[in-house]
Amino acid sequence: MSATADHAEERTNPAGRLGFQPGQVVQELGYDDDVDQELRDAIEELTGEELVDEDYDDVPDAVVLWFREDDGDLTDALVDALGPIDDGAPIWLMTPKTGRDGHVEPSEINEAAQTAGLAQTSSVNAGKDWSGTRLVTPKTARAGKR
Repeated sequence: MSATADHAEERTNPAGRLGFQPGQVVQELGYDDDVDQELRDAIEELTGEELVDEDYDDVPDAVVLWFREDDGDLTDALVDALGPIDDGAPIWLMTPKTGRDGHVEPSEINEAAQTAGLAQTSSVNAGKDWSGTRLVTPKTARAGKR
């Protein structure tokens, strides 16, 4: 595929905008009937793999965490999402957009991420009702764990 076609794919496939790659195993946490099915389908189409759930017993390449304001403690959810992944693997935190039921304030996301030892690297429009925040373990934290 040409570089131009790759860029076109990123614009048309929302999973491409999130940086998912063919062959990656993506663990999905926080699934409920309100998630963006189009994004889920796009991730599976791009990776060529079905999303795995919280019972997956291997190491996923990335995590998609759907989280709403009333889902409990965001820091705890992020720490739980960190458990099965390797250092540097992204956690895509999906939260309802401003004005939608369950919206989580950006300041709360930032505070919870820092408390969980994560750094926010980018935010994207992840669908009609959802925003995505990419979180990773900071390089300094990864270096210290080795």
